[in-house]
Order: sequence, then C-alpha cells, then structure tokens
Amino acid sequence: MEERPLDHGRGSVVRVRLNEPGAGPVDVPHSAEADIRTAVHEYGGGAWLPFEAADGNHFVLASCMSDHRVRLFDAAGEAAPRAVTPEPDIPRGLRYADPALVPVPPGSAGGAAVSPVSVWVRESHDDTGNEPRNELVAIRLDGTISVVATGADFYSSPRPSPDGSALAYLSWDHPNMPWDHVRLHLVDLDGGMAVPGTDRVLVDGPALSQPAWSPDGELHTVTDVDGWWSIHHVDTETGATEPVLGNTAAGGEHGREFGVSAWVFAQATYGWSADGTLWCTWTSGGVGHLGIIRDGQLEEAPSGFTDFGRLAVTPGGSVVTVAAGWTRQAAVVEIAPDGSHRQLSASEPSVLDSDDVSVPEAFTFDSDDGCEAHAFFFPPANSAVTAQPDELPPLMVLSHGGPTGSARSSLDLGIQYWTTRGIAVVDVNYGGSTGYGTAFRNLLRGQWGVVDTQDCIAAALHLASEGAVDAQRLVIKGGSAGGYTTLCALTGSDVFAAGISRYGVADLEALARDTHKFEARYLDGLIGPWPEQAGLYRERSPIWRTDQLRTPMIVLQGTEDRVVPQSQSEQLVEALASAAVPHAYLLFEGEGHGFRRGPNIVAALEAELSFLGQVLGFEPAGDIARVEVREGRQQQPQ
Repeated sequence: MEERPLDHGRGSVVRVRLNEPGAGPVDVPHSAEADIRTAVHEYGGGAWLPFEAADGNHFVLASCMSDHRVRLFDAAGEAAPRAVTPEPDIPRGLRYADPALVPVPPGSAGGAAVSPVSVWVRESHDDTGNEPRNELVAIRLDGTISVVATGADFYSSPRPSPDGSALAYLSWDHPNMPWDHVRLHLVDLDGGMAVPGTDRVLVDGPALSQPAWSPDGELHTVTDVDGWWSIHHVDTETGATEPVLGNTAAGGEHGREFGVSAWVFAQATYGWSADGTLWCTWTSGGVGHLGIIRDGQLEEAPSGFTDFGRLAVTPGGSVVTVAAGWTRQAAVVEIAPDGSHRQLSASEPSVLDSDDVSVPEAFTFDSDDGCEAHAFFFPPANSAVTAQPDELPPLMVLSHGGPTGSARSSLDLGIQYWTTRGIAVVDVNYGGSTGYGTAFRNLLRGQWGVVDTQDCIAAALHLASEGAVDAQRLVIKGGSAGGYTTLCALTGSDVFAAGISRYGVADLEALARDTHKFEARYLDGLIGPWPEQAGLYRERSPIWRTDQLRTPMIVLQGTEDRVVPQSQSEQLVEALASAAVPHAYLLFEGEGHGFRRGPNIVAALEAELSFLGQVLGFEPAGDIARVEVREGRQQQPQ
C-alpha cells in the first residue's frame, strides 16, 4: 500500500514480483483512482486483501474510501473493478476492514470451484445518532454476506486456520481498549461460514492481539500476561498459553515488547516461513529489532533498520516489511535471515545529505512523580550553517499521540525539518507509552494530563540543565492526544515560550460526549468514568484553565476530523483571543484526523515555522508564507 500525498492522499495497492529481481513496482490497475482505505474505528488499517484464484490469476479485494464498498480488482487489469458488497441504505453507512481469506479445505464439496470466502470486520452506521454496530461477516465474491460473530462492542483479527476448519478472532467491550482486556475466540467453519453454536472464548484477557496460526495448525497470540507483550502458543482445547521463547521475553537492559498498541487493524509482528522458522519484530528501549526464534532462542537479523511495520513471510523464507532507520526513509524491503536486504518499493532520492541528518541520542531521565521516562534527543544538524559557539539552540518538545503510542524510532522528516533549521527536538516516551512493558503503559491510568505533562516538562528542563538547549526558547508541540498534553503544559506551567497544537483535545467533557465509538470510553481509564467524574474532567480540561494561558500558540485543525471535532480547536482559539494571547489558527478544508494532502502538509509546517520565527525572534530561511499572528479578536472596520 502506498499513500499519495500529491494526489489528495489516495491509497493505492502496488504489486512487485519477488522472483523477478529486475521488475519494478507497478500499481494494481484502477486502485490508485479508487483510494484504497477504510474508516472502521476511524483510524482504519487493513483495507485490502490479495489472493490467488484457482486458475492462478491474482486479485485484490479492497475497501474503497469513496463509499466504503468492497471491490474486486484484477491485478493484471484484464477486467474492470466490480463492487462485491451492496450499496448501503445511507451513504457510506457500511465500512469494512481487516480481511482474511478462508482456505478451501482439501476434498471439500466443489473443490476449486468453491467461491472464495473472506472474513471482514464490518461497522454499520445509521442516521439515528446511535453507536455504530461492529461484527464479523463472511463475504463471497457473489456478494453473499453472512454474520460470523455479533454482540460484542468491537472485533478484530479474524484469522482462519490453515485447513479452513476454524476461525480465531478477538473481541472486547466498552470501556476496555484493545491494550486493556480482550477475548480470544475460536469458532468452527464449514465452507467459510461459522457453524452455529461452536463459538467459544479460549482466552479471556488481559491485553491480547494478533492471533495467528503456524503452518502446522498451532494457534498463537500476543499477550501481556507476564507484564510484557510476548508471543504465546495457545492450546485450542484448554485455552492455556505458553511463551514461545525459552528465555524471558523481558530480557535485555530495557526489556522486549513483541506487540504494539492496536490503534489500526492488520498489524503483524510475527509470522512463519514454510519450514516453521518464526520471524518476529520487537521493541527494546523504544527502538525496533528484527529476528527469528529457533528452538526457543531469539536471534537478531542484523539488517541495520530500527523500525519495522507489518511482517509478511515469503515462500522462500525471507520476510517483507516496511522498514526504516535513523538515516533511512521507510521503504518496502525484503530481508534475509542474515540481515541482507533489497528494496522493493520505488527508490526515491534522499532529500537530505547524510551530514544534514540529525541522529538522536536515547536517554532516560527522572520525572516529577519519582518514575523514569524516556526520550530521543535530536540536536540541530545542517552542514551549510556554522552554529555560533556561544548560542544554544531552541528546543521543540514533541508529545506523541495516542496517548498509548510511542515516539518513532526511525528517520522522521517532520523532525528533520526543524533540526536542519537550527531547532533541537526531543521526542518523549512519557509514562503511558507503548514499548516499555505493561506497568509503564499503565502509568496513565487515571493520570492523563498529569504524568505525560510532567514527563514532557521534565525532559525539557533536563536538557536545559545539561546545557544542551536554550532554557528561554522551549517550545512544545503535539497532535491529538499529544495536543492535549501540549495544552496541559501551556495552561499548567510557564516553562515554554510557544506551543503548537494540531487537532488537540481542549475539552475532555466534549470529547467524552462527541468522539467516535472506538474511543468513546477510552477516557474512563485515562481520567475516570463520565459523567460520574465530571468535576475531574473539568479540572483536567485546558479549556477551563484558559485564564492561565500566557503562551503564544498556533492551532491547526481539519474540517472533517471525527476524532477531535473542529469545535474543540475553535473553543481554544476563542479563549486565546479573549485573553489577548498571540496566536494563529489554520483550518484545512477536507482534512480529517491528521493531514494527508501534500500541499496541506507543507503549509502546516511552514506556518508553524513562520509562527515560531515571529514569537522567538528569528527570520526563517527560505521563501515561506508569513502566517498572521493575532493578539485578540479581529477588529471590525468602523
């Protein structure tokens, strides 16, 4: 899958022939025009499924963003795409994600003539204002749809057994998030359809993800039952689990996490080759690793990459993934067990010379709550500029989204945008971040807006006290949940000289009332039950502390954001205007929760740079538009 920022952020499916080294990547015909994406859970993921038909031809089933219908694409382009799922009663009322193909059991009735069956997560929206309904459905190519599982609030990860006789899947209910408490189910299949009365819960929590079957039909899952996300074998009779690693999964200086927080569908941190070798990725100290598990022992493949996406194991025993490094942009690569690799996606010239790339230093620091937190520090780097020896650089503190997310462990051109312009960056893995074990991830329970804010402030003060940055020119930036942390820091301290909020949460009560289903009860764990704890929601909401706003701020928002609605940013801007705090506001038409369109991505960064130049007193390099900074409400002409 490739996103095309210069084509309205469209998603296109790309095909590469692994056994033809000279063949380059090509778009699956018509997929670029269709915009292959899904909005299930609003965050999406898992929008498409490639498969080989009985006649050897290749096809792709994919969810199309325009109307959310599943369409069949001929990978060779010999037939036009056709809709498989019906048109919903209301526009875009049915959404599909996370598909898996059900294998046809040997000797089954019909044999090769059996119509392929795929199982999807379906999300049904209506016009009543009620929560959408989530369920698992089986879809045949003729459009026949049958319900596999229903009744739970959420479903994910339908994974059929290799012989097509059973289906494993996950479910969970409000107020849990998928990193809190999840159920692993098993249901019998007959011809791709669920056998009534056979659905049973194998494992009831805690945080489960990524059920998968080995080639010999053994079921596995990722669980944090031992305090770290690790891969476990699951007994399909008793539900008992056992780790696949003979040595502890929490080995190493920082421990190892073999799972990721399930914000999007179709993630895979492990998979098998045909000979039973188990490939896997893990995070240690916030940095990604890749390797194999043999005989209960973990062996790292020295690929040189530090960040890995979904794994797909090839028939030849190599692995294909989206990989990146501190000096390498993300690309689709094939990696062998010895770490050697080749790039499969189209090569693009590097936008930065190696001398201009800031490679971070990982460090751990003490926070105000007596705990430790973690961060990556990126010093300024630009070979064309010589820094003044007596001048310390400004610092931008990044508070990542989620908040159950983590700082990226690879080249981020958004960070390099600032470091090449003389601004140091610290990307903070505050308490509550993924990658440091369950106890660390749970530090935000009931403490959102407190622990994360303390850790971001502590990271800035630590670097200032070390003489690495200018204590008078500290800036904090965040988007979504990171925007909330940013706003909490600006209304609760005077440490920062400027702030940048991208679609940040300003009003927790409004978020609890107005946000989408997936996160509708997320705040129960982060803050407390609502409306029972309404007083605490107000106490933690920056919008109710705007009388403490003194820090200049730029606010950026998309009109189509369903996660943090436009009204949140406009409340904040109104408060800034009322308090006569210097501010700027950019509203991007057609953008949702995150900016996807190339011109808007550029405009947002340039506006932030222009704003900081005006506030911190420097003239930005390059020909960029000057953003308007207001100090109050616009005066009406007399």
